[in-house]
Amino acid sequence: MSSKVDLTAFLHPAAAEDQEIVISTRFRGEDGAPAPFRIRAVTQAENEELIRLSTRRRKVNGRTEEELDKVAYSRRMVVAATVRPDFRQEELCRAYGVMDPLEAPGKMLLTGEYTKLSSAIMELSGLTERLSAALEEIASSTNNISGNA
Repeated sequence: MSSKVDLTAFLHPAAAEDQEIVISTRFRGEDGAPAPFRIRAVTQAENEELIRLSTRRRKVNGRTEEELDKVAYSRRMVVAATVRPDFRQEELCRAYGVMDPLEAPGKMLLTGEYTKLSSAIMELSGLTERLSAALEEIASSTNNISGNA
């Protein structure tokens, strides 16, 4: 590949477009049609922040150890990348009996629905199939923990 690429090609990349996906037929609009979820891609900077917020630190024999809380990471990713419904909306949280928006998807969605949403977010964000499969497993664990198994 010997073609020259000007710096301007990298200064103004095309914006990643949001995507609509039907997670389930359980959610229907006023017209009776399945209501699509709108998701967006997560940037690497956002992903790093999600990882930072989801990393637990603890002292073991005088040393600090770090461990990624995979369930917290999965929840943060789903909430951050879902545009509609907005899991941060107070009314939605109240409807599902939670105060923390990170708990709303686990209360609202069945395990398969959560996995479908999480997988679509991973794919749209350009994450590998291997990572996506690992996070799908985490998504299942998340729903099991929140009582949706």
